Amino acid sequence: MHISRTLNIGILAHVDAGKTSLTERLLYNTGAIAHLGSVDAGSTQTDTGATERERGITIRAAVAAFTVGGSRVNLIDTPGHTDFVAEVERALGVLDGAILVLSAVEGVQAHTRVLMRVLRAMELPTLLFVNKIDRSGARYGELLDEVRRYLAPRVVVMAGVRDLGTRDARVLPGSLAEPAFRDALGEILADCDDTLLRRVVDGPPPTPAQLWAGLVDQTGRGLVHPVYFGSALSGQGVEDLIDGITGLLPSSTPTSAGSEPAGTVFAVERGQSGAKTALVRLFSGEVAVRQRVVLHRPGVEGPAGETVGQVTSLQVVGGQGEEAAGPLTAGNIGRIGGLPGVRVGDRIGLRGGDTDRAQPWFRHASLEAVVRPAEDDPAAAARLAAAMAQLADQDPLIGARVQSDGAIAVLLHGEIQKEVLTETLERDFGVRAVFSPSHMVCRERPSGVGEACEEIGRRAPSPGGFWATVGLRVEPGGLGDGVVFGYETELGALPRAFHCAIEETVHASLRRGPRGTEVTDCRVTLVRSGFVGPLSTAGDFRGATEHVLRRALERAGTRLHEPYEAYEVETPLGDLSPVTACLGACGATVTETVGGADTWLLRGTLPARAVPEVARRLPGLTRGEGVWWSRPCGDRPVDGTGAGQGHPGSPRPDARE
Repeated sequence: MHISRTLNIGILAHVDAGKTSLTERLLYNTGAIAHLGSVDAGSTQTDTGATERERGITIRAAVAAFTVGGSRVNLIDTPGHTDFVAEVERALGVLDGAILVLSAVEGVQAHTRVLMRVLRAMELPTLLFVNKIDRSGARYGELLDEVRRYLAPRVVVMAGVRDLGTRDARVLPGSLAEPAFRDALGEILADCDDTLLRRVVDGPPPTPAQLWAGLVDQTGRGLVHPVYFGSALSGQGVEDLIDGITGLLPSSTPTSAGSEPAGTVFAVERGQSGAKTALVRLFSGEVAVRQRVVLHRPGVEGPAGETVGQVTSLQVVGGQGEEAAGPLTAGNIGRIGGLPGVRVGDRIGLRGGDTDRAQPWFRHASLEAVVRPAEDDPAAAARLAAAMAQLADQDPLIGARVQSDGAIAVLLHGEIQKEVLTETLERDFGVRAVFSPSHMVCRERPSGVGEACEEIGRRAPSPGGFWATVGLRVEPGGLGDGVVFGYETELGALPRAFHCAIEETVHASLRRGPRGTEVTDCRVTLVRSGFVGPLSTAGDFRGATEHVLRRALERAGTRLHEPYEAYEVETPLGDLSPVTACLGACGATVTETVGGADTWLLRGTLPARAVPEVARRLPGLTRGEGVWWSRPCGDRPVDGTGAGQGHPGSPRPDARE
């Protein structure tokens, strides 16, 4: 079958809305699989991990494909639980469109609102699928009101439902042959199309072909969102959704095949042998077996952020026959082997995708915990370190770093993530691990400029010294820039291995600054360097760099900052007073208060450590009607030493989720 285009579609939802079941139904209905799997039975195509099957939740983003006509659709099933939102964020950067799944019973839930906010901010074409119409308590009109109010005001209802909330529930697809459907569609589309508006108001009425073309155009631009109803279990409405996927969602326009390859690694899989396979969305060019590719690591400048690998195996997702073995062409997703140093987030080529989508859209991992082996055994500690290194390749945001006492600190979104890590370590690596209580993460920034240098002469260095000359200057950088490494020395003055040793050591050392937290938003410049061949080694430059950087930071001084989040909370009119009291007690500021017919909308900022407490108390204060949403908005200096405000030595009870 000739494939004329490829669509990369993400399926997103609040946990338990049924997105993995919908993925399974889409694959089954299109003939991609012969048997319908079940989440309860642990037999689905995309939840392949043992923990995923046991818990019935998606933990890692997974890809499956089906073909309809000349369209290949790569489905990316993403986690619904907020503890694994980093997987969702990585997937967003490689999508052409999305399906947001809602439950007809539970309706618009808190995480559903967060997801839709992000999808609309990205202007990513999105279809809504209301699942579980055959469940008792399923709603139609009331749910559509919630969708318009909380998710998107401009939605196109593509179907009605008969016998809602029963096993006999049936979808009644809308048709452009029906005057009522045409009129409703024309009014919605006319809001963003002056030509259609004139025809709707003055006549002649737009034709069905014009209305369909307008729906395709505005859906592709993220201006309207078609809403489908159905049931993943019975299959009702799924065929209509498939028609919407292939007929309404646009594929990206890839760069010509003659250009340099550029793509993004959004997942890393490991085989039983431990070999890595990178899941790559290619945006331009081609990649083939035995081809050498350049990997760039975002946030790491210079030689340390660049590696070269040779493709030893390649499988195009959804490909058939010879096509499955490549080459991987622009617009497609492939599994690439032979890149041993690859990590999630790495980019092939200089561009590697749409950089506008690379910004953080969700809450950062704001909790930290220390993990140790359950047995006081050096061999167990070594196995734990090796296991955490492998897990960090799959999820770099856990930020695994070895502390001075040999324990490993990891970043977390929540306690469920900690439980999953514990199970994974024991099941997949044979390591019984124990996590400390979680605490909020703070970061340090340089307060001024500091410089230090260590030099060698013609004679051997003093005991404990190094055969290396290293001079470093540390200074504040731009907000959000992370760590930027630069040179004032000639780049070729040192062998490449020594340059890499200096850069890698700078980035590793800044993970724990003078106050015990990560140092960020700074610029580190190599101002002096030298070596004595053949006596100098990379180890000398690592040791000297760590020593010099510590002195430069002490001279610059650092200040502790704790993360803040911008929030919106919607509360019934009568509950404004207890909600504002709760916010005030948790250190929040209210910057805007908007009154509505039956609700108050409050906006402001608060420390990230207080978010779990407010989110926990809000349902009780509003009888379950309050809605909370927040996202990162930078950080602020901590007064004094920061004790009791997220410093690793002073964990707070209210920082736990």
